[in-house]
Amino acid sequence: MRLVENCTSLNSLLIHDEGSREGLFHFITQSRCKLQKLDLRLPLDLEDNHLLAVAEKFRGLRTMALAMSNELEELALVNCNLEPGVLTTLGQKFRNLRNLDLSYNEMLADEESILMLASCNCLRDLKVTVCEGLTNASLVAMFNSCKQLEFVDIKNCPGIGVEAVELFVLNCLQLVVLYVEESKVSDVSRSWSSKKFISIVAV
Repeated sequence: MRLVENCTSLNSLLIHDEGSREGLFHFITQSRCKLQKLDLRLPLDLEDNHLLAVAEKFRGLRTMALAMSNELEELALVNCNLEPGVLTTLGQKFRNLRNLDLSYNEMLADEESILMLASCNCLRDLKVTVCEGLTNASLVAMFNSCKQLEFVDIKNCPGIGVEAVELFVLNCLQLVVLYVEESKVSDVSRSWSSKKFISIVAV
């Protein structure tokens, strides 16, 4: 709380070992500083709402390092400018992730996406809306690595094409709902989605 009051120019923060969950959440949500590096080593104290708040508050974040258990099930890193390798590391640490939102990470590339997804075998809900660096290769990696996917949002990813959407609908075995642009939904995709009882929400 003192950091919130006195350190408006802070750009790097390391919190090691245990601490106050309430104090950390207060800092994340109320701080006026523009953090570029955040290193949290709180295996017992960090909660999901802390990560959601980080994603919402520190949009200029360049590095986020986490040392936690692998019990985290939901992770949202929306519009975060993360350094290459961070998402891959997160995927390796959080193998029990069920819900992952990486929307508006325009610099996210196939290589990192594929490496992260390879570790996220439990994913059920995945959002990559407006991830302009992703291509068909990432979509293929989704159904190859994430066999339990049910809800997927790939809106406004210009590198993902019609044929890849067809393959996704055909091969994503547990898919329930797919959010995608109308222009990328072919007759083949509609036919397969009808047979497999998949709802395509075209925009």
